[in-house]
Amino acid sequence: MAKGYWIATGEISDLDTYKKYIEANAASFAQFGARFLVRGGDGEIPEGSFGSRTVVLEFASYEQAQACYHSAEYQKAKAIRQPAADMNLLIVAGYDGPQPGD
Repeated sequence: MAKGYWIATGEISDLDTYKKYIEANAASFAQFGARFLVRGGDGEIPEGSFGSRTVVLEFASYEQAQACYHSAEYQKAKAIRQPAADMNLLIVAGYDGPQPGD
């Protein structure tokens, strides 16, 4: 079964409130087994445009990634984040097929 991912990018306008969002999302991320692969950090944008903050979360499945987002716990955290950051979020299924050279 392919894993599921959240890919988020955006701009934070109120860091103090965003930190409260980080505290509030911890319970839902733990409940749904989220694992941070990218959490801010240095990056290069060689093509296109992205926000200054990028986050990639990994879940055991696409269904788990969707369930986390739609959970009551995460929706409460999202309500904290919305006035503090302009974010784009993609929930996507990972690829579990053959790779080049297979």
